[in-house]
Amino acid sequence: MDYIEWFPDRLVQLRLQKGVSARDMSLSLGQSESYINKIENRKALPSMTGFFLICEYLGIEPKDFFTPYLTAPETTVQLTAALGKLTHQQAEHLLLVAKDLLEKN
Repeated sequence: MDYIEWFPDRLVQLRLQKGVSARDMSLSLGQSESYINKIENRKALPSMTGFFLICEYLGIEPKDFFTPYLTAPETTVQLTAALGKLTHQQAEHLLLVAKDLLEKN
């Protein structure tokens, strides 16, 4: 996979899921208004520190950014935390529900 080409598209996907504009995200990160726009338009890449701040802002772990099958990583993080609090029987029930939903797609 060409991550340099893929990175901007993934950023757009995750930013839109969060429901924020590129401008608002840029300013929330303490950057110029065009910071995220430049990344999404393939004119720049963030520094490593910038990448970690982007992930923190999105509420995800850096590894989740690079996991393309996680279409909603912030929700996955929340779901995983909730799963850890369920009993074994509750978790098994939820797994059956998830499998049923996937079969209907």
